Amino acid sequence: MSTLNLYTADFYAWTQEQATLLRDQQWSQLDLPNLIEEVESLGKQQRQELRNRLSILMGHLLKWHYQPEYRSRSWLSTLRIQRLDIAELLEDNPSLKPYVEEARHRAYLKGVELAFGETNLPHRTFPTACPYSLAALLDDRFYPGEPSEWIEEQDLS
Repeated sequence: MSTLNLYTADFYAWTQEQATLLRDQQWSQLDLPNLIEEVESLGKQQRQELRNRLSILMGHLLKWHYQPEYRSRSWLSTLRIQRLDIAELLEDNPSLKPYVEEARHRAYLKGVELAFGETNLPHRTFPTACPYSLAALLDDRFYPGEPSEWIEEQDLS
């Protein structure tokens, strides 16, 4: 089967073949157009992962902020895990740091949709622009509203 056919018929097998060709330095045998496309795609995936993590974080912060009566250990866990995952993603990919502010703005719209979809609150409840600074979003001690008392009551700090 040709490399091009393998790329469309069995992507995993294609990746393994390309890795072998690279290891063996068989440059002329590489499927360069598709290889270039896939390498570029990997970078885009990291940016998307950052936006996804931020949107989940913001959605839960909005729920936390606007529905304090429903705060739970599960919400707290989601906030903590998203922050840890974002920190790890940025540590593993330091070149994403200049993109974080743009990602924050882009992810906020999805965060609002998450909060809207998981609450009975009207859309207008949520600010049109992200009310949380980047520093606050990434600060594991930041919880909008009056969470410190709630966290202490739950013995979760």
